[in-house]
Amino acid sequence: MQRRDDETNRPKSAEDLPESAPATDREETPVGHPGPHKAYRNLDFLESSSARSLRILSEYVEPNARFKHYKIDDTIIFFGSARILPRDVAQQRLEAAQAAGEDLKIPQRNLEMSRYYEDTRELARRLTEWSKGLQEGDRRFVVCSGGGPGIMEAANRGASEARGLNIGLNISLPMEQIDNPYISRELNFEFHYFFMRKFWFAYLAKAVVVMPGGFGTLDEFFELLTLVQTGKIRKAMPVVLFGSRYWSEVINLEALERYGTINAEDLELFFRTDSVDEAFDFITDQLTSYALDIPGPRL
Repeated sequence: MQRRDDETNRPKSAEDLPESAPATDREETPVGHPGPHKAYRNLDFLESSSARSLRILSEYVEPNARFKHYKIDDTIIFFGSARILPRDVAQQRLEAAQAAGEDLKIPQRNLEMSRYYEDTRELARRLTEWSKGLQEGDRRFVVCSGGGPGIMEAANRGASEARGLNIGLNISLPMEQIDNPYISRELNFEFHYFFMRKFWFAYLAKAVVVMPGGFGTLDEFFELLTLVQTGKIRKAMPVVLFGSRYWSEVINLEALERYGTINAEDLELFFRTDSVDEAFDFITDQLTSYALDIPGPRL
């Protein structure tokens, strides 16, 4: 027998719906219930794989709106280890280990490495003081870090000591990554996707300082070098590789040229130094020459 149209088109009961149907479809709406959620208020949907493109887009649109609101034209990026301690903390831990009769190898190493925290802090402070003195309407060359502890904290701390706005691009990680207290609260970001965080590093940056660090720092350093080397980043991008002894032991960049896997001129894509004064002079000279008259983010 042919079914009537009203039977064919009537709503299915909850028992007829598949288990995958949204709860709002599988439950009857009681009298007085406000009704179904709008899609953009449905967290089950927004956190699902179906909405991944929306989450990715939000990590572009929301930071972009905030940077525009606070008139952030461009940045100076600081990369480096999350594990490097401030000098006073490293000194206290060494003294505590000495008093307890513990092995001093790690506390002594931490105290030696703390110089990079203090150098980062000083360099970020001086660069912030310099950028605040520029005759510009918007904020230029704002210190930006990955937002965590260690070198990242030192960069944000130095900028805050110069009373400058500074940026933290945090990433959700199971360890180490806790936002440091020196980031300007209005420019403290939390990313889920590494590639969106990396986009904002590269898009806003007009200079980069690479302090001693581990896998994350190496990843960021080599990715930026690759973008510059291949011309995917077309803007002038001064890169400071800070800590000659550390980097010469960790990576043999000259060997890449010797074996023919890079060109000799590729070794000129970055400037090596152990001096805050040299790093400051190099960055400010490069920015004045190649970036001062070209405000705004770009690749």
